[in-house]
Amino acid sequence: MNGQVMAVCMSREKGTKKRPVNKARFIENYGLDGDAHAGSTTRQVSLLAWEDVEELETELACPKMGKTKGFRPGEFAENLTTRGIALGSLKPGMRLKVGSDVVLEITQIGKECHRDCEIKRTTGRCIMPQKGLFAKVLTGGEVKAGDEISVWY
Repeated sequence: MNGQVMAVCMSREKGTKKRPVNKARFIENYGLDGDAHAGSTTRQVSLLAWEDVEELETELACPKMGKTKGFRPGEFAENLTTRGIALGSLKPGMRLKVGSDVVLEITQIGKECHRDCEIKRTTGRCIMPQKGLFAKVLTGGEVKAGDEISVWY
């Protein structure tokens, strides 16, 4: 089951959307160098499948929802936006190989959406509570958009 990293996203402050970067350094047992959410013991890196974002966009296309523009990577505060890998089939304890060096271990599926979630305020819905994955960095290295991502046993 191989896919691709569509975007690597970071933010320096909590509570803000993440922005795509050219590349990022993943630090073992820490997270993304320079990201506001790095340092957590279990939620060092967040992942979201672009296919899930596209599904939400389709649902929100209804005129009564008022959503007129497409989402961009990082708007759900995910560090890695992926394409082509079935993130929904992964379970805690499973590992992912990202790029040539980075190994992540899935630690959590979903999270509670905080009351100030910008996406939820805009659309009335956020998908991170059901679709977002969280991982810790087992092996560090550099990751960039276009890198392969695969389940690694």
